[in-house]
Amino acid sequence: MSSNLCSMMMREKGKLVIWPANLDKSRSRKGGRIISRKSSLEAPLLRELTAAAEKLNLNPEVEADKKYPRTWWESSGRILVDNNEAKTMVARKIAKAIKEARGG
Repeated sequence: MSSNLCSMMMREKGKLVIWPANLDKSRSRKGGRIISRKSSLEAPLLRELTAAAEKLNLNPEVEADKKYPRTWWESSGRILVDNNEAKTMVARKIAKAIKEARGG
């Protein structure tokens, strides 16, 4: 129930929440990955997500102190980006931009 409340609050702000776990190739779908393994990345970092979102003009807001609920013991941080399209589409674009920045 509380996660629905949280996502409703984010929707009102016009922002999507993107966690590094959403793009992490080593995670399962149940573990938080929201894009295909082919599109996903090895160990994405918060600063990479931020840089990619800035490059894509998504106006990222960094919340470095946040912990992904499924791995509450890790302080991974998250970014809030403009909600222009579906979350999976935004996640794929961010992952692609990170791959390009990494030189791959």
